[in-house]
Amino acid sequence: MASLIKMGMYKKVSLFDYQAMCKNSHHHANSARPLLSPFYGIVALMRWFFSNALMFLLDFNFCGLWHSDYFVDAKAGYHTSHKQKKVEALQPCDTAYPGFMYDSSIKEANSLIKCGRCQKMFVVQQIPDSNLVLVVTQADCDCSRQYGPILLEPKEIKYNATVKCNRMKSQKVRRRPESCHAYHPKEDAKDCGGASAISLSISLFSSSLLVSLVHRWT
Repeated sequence: MASLIKMGMYKKVSLFDYQAMCKNSHHHANSARPLLSPFYGIVALMRWFFSNALMFLLDFNFCGLWHSDYFVDAKAGYHTSHKQKKVEALQPCDTAYPGFMYDSSIKEANSLIKCGRCQKMFVVQQIPDSNLVLVVTQADCDCSRQYGPILLEPKEIKYNATVKCNRMKSQKVRRRPESCHAYHPKEDAKDCGGASAISLSISLFSSSLLVSLVHRWT
């Protein structure tokens, strides 16, 4: 891929995602609570004990006193529901990630890559009537040490206060299209469903009403 980019068969472009979610990397620090009295620890311990006791009573199944199977299920459900899961906080952000545009004017190309002690030859040819290319290369020559991987991971875009304010002002509400495209000459309206013309089936309604009356009187 690096050789194809160098040959001009692919052009690297930057793509932007304005509705991404990023990890919250801002850490807010504040002063610790002063330990004025040892009773704070006792009060916190009692609050923890009563809150867990209340949650246990809410999740406890009293039928388990007579049926051991239900008791086991309730106990397992209690421990499963109270496992603490570490959830990372995410916030809206803008990200940029690389993309590659194919130059359709290049129909076929070949080259030779020197990878230390060996050489790798490859041939690239465009597949007609598609956006695909066929790549044929040697598999007995490893070039991973000379050419690193091309990463496609998005990166967060950091804005200063001025740029961020201007971007928020420039973001406007999306407008509806000026015209409605509800017709296409190649589309046959007969193939569409008839959901808009729902009518009551008299026979089905009569039969269901008769069955319900017979069931009530019997």
